[in-house]
Amino acid sequence: MATTLLRKTVLTAAGVVATAGGIAGPAIAAHAAPTTGTTSVVADRKGHGERELDVRYEAQPNFYFCGPAAAHNALSVQGKNIDVHAMAEEMGTTEAGTNSINDITPVLNKETGKDVYKSTEIPVDKARDRDKVDKLRADVVKTVDDGRAVVANIAGTATDTDGNAHSFEGGHYISVVGYRDGGKVVTIADSANPNQASYRMDVDELARWIASRGYSS
Repeated sequence: MATTLLRKTVLTAAGVVATAGGIAGPAIAAHAAPTTGTTSVVADRKGHGERELDVRYEAQPNFYFCGPAAAHNALSVQGKNIDVHAMAEEMGTTEAGTNSINDITPVLNKETGKDVYKSTEIPVDKARDRDKVDKLRADVVKTVDDGRAVVANIAGTATDTDGNAHSFEGGHYISVVGYRDGGKVVTIADSANPNQASYRMDVDELARWIASRGYSS
């Protein structure tokens, strides 16, 4: 049996739609055109238990490039503009997606120029454990305060602080680019939908979203 961190992301699509019988194939919206890369999702600011980094957001160019796109958005906060196709080749991304967070972490380290990113697993039966949530919260705060973004491999449905549901039953990758309330709430840059490029989520909800997979911080 594969470890949870190596669990394959079957579909990482923007526009993958849920049906009564399960997950339908990629919709046309899955092939949404990328943005120009010049849209700032959030402005870099710090203080009073919060910080949000300046993201040069880019939407994923197809339904299976969410891993490279999440890495692109994460690296953009460091002023980098790495081609998603080049990263996809390094990550081994195929139409089945990017296999695990362990394929993202080495690329983040290479492009950052330091061995600073580490992969962390959240087992599915531990997602509600306080120590796992507190570690995720601390990792987000530490990484963002270091001027870097977190990349997370998520699956299932989670609800943001505005009550909007975000559903990726087959799996997806997102960037965590900020926090507020000392890390109790995080800011997400999501390559799946330029119309919802940024939203906030309670860190407990994010931990449950990551459950059975992992994150790089």
